[in-house]
Amino acid sequence: MRLSGRKASSYAPSWKSRQRVVLLSLIGLNFAIFVVQLVLQAYQPALVPQYLGLSYRGIDGAYAWQFLTAMFLHAGVFQFAGNMIVLYIIGRDIDAILGPRHFFYLYICGAVGGELGHLFSMPATTVLMAGSGGVAAMVVALAIILPELEVTDSLSFILPFKLKLKYLGYALCLIGAVLLIVDRRGVVSHSAILGGGAAGWLYAHLLGFGRPSFLQRALRRRRIESERRQRMSLDEFITEEIDPLLEKISQTGIESLTRSERRTLAEVREKMAKPPQ
Repeated sequence: MRLSGRKASSYAPSWKSRQRVVLLSLIGLNFAIFVVQLVLQAYQPALVPQYLGLSYRGIDGAYAWQFLTAMFLHAGVFQFAGNMIVLYIIGRDIDAILGPRHFFYLYICGAVGGELGHLFSMPATTVLMAGSGGVAAMVVALAIILPELEVTDSLSFILPFKLKLKYLGYALCLIGAVLLIVDRRGVVSHSAILGGGAAGWLYAHLLGFGRPSFLQRALRRRRIESERRQRMSLDEFITEEIDPLLEKISQTGIESLTRSERRTLAEVREKMAKPPQ
């Protein structure tokens, strides 16, 4: 995806893109496993859904390997082709921004998130081919990192109109939610989209991208308030924090104090116990 249409100066030093080892390795691994999947389905159709796809039956039978094998399974040729195209196009930018290590972690977290999302949202009779989980995490993570970036240049053969990444992420999650409601039987792959997208959203936020979530804002306010109280002297703390609480106790009783206000009383005892600076 190009951020600018300007040409490089003739005096600029030559720049060589680094090898995308992790990205190409993941695509190659998915391709090899998909070929094996097709061969197994041709000769033993029941083998893949019974022993390699993720299912409640496999969990009950302690088939722990299903959590690994299901990550690279796809429901068909078109889904596999679409996932690999999107993974390559989106993955190039993720790899360039986050680096190969975080790129790999993001893909695995998306795959695991897709599997957990399936287990918590789908009936016990379904079997998951979770190849879309890692790809969904990539799309949502890039939509968090570069929400205003248009993907027209990179996906012109798929999307012949201008589309910002944030809207692509919204559309993906909407499609995943609709399919989750409509198709709830047999062998499925779409149930990994929402869980994978949620993992990508969380991973991008943990790295510091996107708007702060409600939890992050609450933790930040709490940290700022704690630092402000630590800087206050004992007299200031009593005047600003304790005197209003004593007034409240005199009017409504100590039972009316909230848990936070009781912690404030404990905090003043700690301040009084400290030796003067």
